[in-house]
Amino acid sequence: MDSATQMAIDGQQAFAIIGSTLWTMLRIGAMLMAMPLIGTRAVPARVRALLAIALAVALAPILPPVPVWNGFDAATVLSVARELAIGIAIGFVLRLVFEAGAIAGEMVAQGTGLAFAQMNDPLRGGSSGVIGQWFYLLFGLLFFTANGHLALISLLVESYKALPIGIALPDPQALAALAPSFVMQVFRGALSLALPLTVAMLAVNLAFGVLARAAPALNPIQLGLPVALLLGMFLLTLLAGEMAPPVQRLFNAAFDAARQATH
Repeated sequence: MDSATQMAIDGQQAFAIIGSTLWTMLRIGAMLMAMPLIGTRAVPARVRALLAIALAVALAPILPPVPVWNGFDAATVLSVARELAIGIAIGFVLRLVFEAGAIAGEMVAQGTGLAFAQMNDPLRGGSSGVIGQWFYLLFGLLFFTANGHLALISLLVESYKALPIGIALPDPQALAALAPSFVMQVFRGALSLALPLTVAMLAVNLAFGVLARAAPALNPIQLGLPVALLLGMFLLTLLAGEMAPPVQRLFNAAFDAARQATH
């Protein structure tokens, strides 16, 4: 084999590797853009792009073969749209779980009197309560502590094996039937996280209301806010040590829903 032929073969292999990496980056990049923490404005787009390239280079050799490049025809455009849709679906399912934590934090803030404490939230965009941001960050810490990022990569590899690049999407009716049950699980999880502290703070507020009616000279309303705030912080500290199991169940439900959506 002469040098010209060898160079041509090496060039074809290089273009094949580049094409496989670019096809793989579509689903990975869409997932990173839609998922929480990494997909927020707090992480620069350049960092997300580098992470998508690194994951695509690492996963491309073990994934099914990509379609042959025939230019930007209709089939290629549809394949690109399918890859983006699958990646966004995986990331959005995980984002809903983190939003459950933010909802639980807002419910807790209403009971503790911290609902007025609003600040800029770079992770979610706009402004939100400090307790909601604290829950959001706690979900992120628990996610990485429980090796959720490794489980997410494993789920991504399974999605490529179940739905190779270029294959048709699953039945939309099955996905539509899956969405309501998962959303109900998310809201149920948010309510279960916030309910203990919310009920405790409701009892405290009722006690101060009865005291204000029985002994108005003591001015218990003025004393109620700092007491509720301190008690809420104390109960929130106790709740933080017991949040791992329910949050892990929410993560498991999210991975199960994403696995059903991509199979």
